[in-house]
Amino acid sequence: MKKLIQGIVDFRKGLTEESRELFAKLALGQKPDTLFIACSDSRVVPNLFASTNPGDLFVLRNIGNLVPPQNSNDDSASAVVEFSIFSLQVSDIIICGHSECGAMQALLHGVDSNCCSHLESWLKYGKEALTKVRKGVKINPGLSEHNQLSQVNVLQQMEHIKSYPFIQERIAKKELRVHGWWFDIAHADVYCYEQELNQFVLIDESEAEHILEGK
Repeated sequence: MKKLIQGIVDFRKGLTEESRELFAKLALGQKPDTLFIACSDSRVVPNLFASTNPGDLFVLRNIGNLVPPQNSNDDSASAVVEFSIFSLQVSDIIICGHSECGAMQALLHGVDSNCCSHLESWLKYGKEALTKVRKGVKINPGLSEHNQLSQVNVLQQMEHIKSYPFIQERIAKKELRVHGWWFDIAHADVYCYEQELNQFVLIDESEAEHILEGK
């Protein structure tokens, strides 16, 4: 908490005139072009590894970067998806998993329902990915089991978000793209899933051009 408070003080002291003008402009409204769905993990900071500014990303973060499918009983995540599409009209949705994810380890090893009943209930949206991994589905066999699950889970959540009819409609009209990313914490590397390769590919200069060419 001490670091957090000091950070706020330092932020105020170091705020440039250019930054003040940016926030003044943002106070009038937001126009992000991307919905970024990430895990709540404190080590995963989208604005840091994507070098984005305030106003660039509309962000949904939760345990395990999960997306309840259409007709689920969870309104919170679905409300974010709806708002990003109908109010902000984003053109891209990124679902970003990460290495060493505690939610994936909880899926693998179970949760104590006596103390964490809400967590146990929430993780049901990741169980399809767990079932696939236990049936032998692998994207990168060289990874540990929980990291393999993390990658498969990204693809599962992409399927979930595509279960919404308004998402399907915009994808069909080529007004929206859904991407799967994976952040390797230890190496600070970000990977993008390429369907034709069935692999997560490092986002370097070449891959960045490939992604943008698909716009």
